Amino acid sequence: MKPSMPLNISYIKTSSDGAWEGDNPLNYAFPLLIVQTTLVLSVSHLVAFLLKLLRQPKVVAEIAGGILLGPSALGLNKDFLHWVFPPWSTPILESIASIGLLFFLFLVGLELDVSTIQRSRKRAFGIALARISLSFAFRAGVTLILRRAIHEANWVSYGQSLVFIGVALSITAFPILARIQAKLKLLTTDVGEMAMAAAAFNDVAAWVMLALAIALTGNTGNGHGLDHKSSLTSIWVLFSGIAFTSFMLIIVKPAMTWVARKCSPEHEILDQAYVCITIIGVMLSGFITDLIGIHAIFGAFVFGLTILKGGDFANRLIKQIEDFVSTLLLPLYFTSSGLKTDMAKINGTEAWGGGFWCWLYQQRVLERFLGHFWWQCYVQFQ
Repeated sequence: MKPSMPLNISYIKTSSDGAWEGDNPLNYAFPLLIVQTTLVLSVSHLVAFLLKLLRQPKVVAEIAGGILLGPSALGLNKDFLHWVFPPWSTPILESIASIGLLFFLFLVGLELDVSTIQRSRKRAFGIALARISLSFAFRAGVTLILRRAIHEANWVSYGQSLVFIGVALSITAFPILARIQAKLKLLTTDVGEMAMAAAAFNDVAAWVMLALAIALTGNTGNGHGLDHKSSLTSIWVLFSGIAFTSFMLIIVKPAMTWVARKCSPEHEILDQAYVCITIIGVMLSGFITDLIGIHAIFGAFVFGLTILKGGDFANRLIKQIEDFVSTLLLPLYFTSSGLKTDMAKINGTEAWGGGFWCWLYQQRVLERFLGHFWWQCYVQFQ
């Protein structure tokens, strides 16, 4: 092979001319993507097999597999990272993986019934409100611990830190929640739909609180006016998201209902055209929400809500998309999240101790005791 030379990142070719021409396939996008995908699937399935004994969901194994492949474990060998996960390949891997997440959230929206969510919206809103309010009431101490554990954290005020950390520890990881519920067949149950609705309320509240946090930073910031503009932008993003959701449910949903009713086993060619239109709609919805400043998965999820539930059309979409997305693309996404984790950057016993107490507080105190207590109180008052 040709001797290793510095790679021109601005000019990455898709495929090599082969080893007989002296090319190293790992310097080319497509062969490297094949190697990365094979490695990710192998490691994630191995970790999933081991964690199955602990009854952990597959998504946990995929994230753990990414941590093992990343700079925290195998990536400690710089040659391994340089050849298998070079920096220039990260956008390619994440883009392919994000397509999988996009269509997975579309399938989640496809399986959820909007009418059922509307019926349980008051209870879901109450659960989300109780979770967020309790989080901020009891995470004041966590913020104090982290400010002491993280060096150079005193350049922002305690109030700003409380809002940012409160948002980070209160929000539900929507894709992970959806993946776990899909694996456990809970998405279409009353509990699953209520959990997804509460998670959606949580995400909306997080955007509002994030805008508040940015506004607080702007009031005490460097005075350049950029923070005030950022807070105003967050508000516009929120209203744009509401307008997008309203448009999809009022205008697009009747059109997609008509498409679903036109679908029948006797018109195979026409049905394929409808499926193609739906896939284009998923991509365009993701693009629009990304354009207005919300993650593309939100657009795909809302578009999934517009599809008529049950029937031949919905079943055909699930059949054609689900296996490919769940088996190949989703592990890439969650593993790529683990690849970004570098445990070596957590230096000192003080930082590790702060992280441990945050985890202990999150898992054992708030979620187990307080969550159960407030849930029982809420149910009794219904």
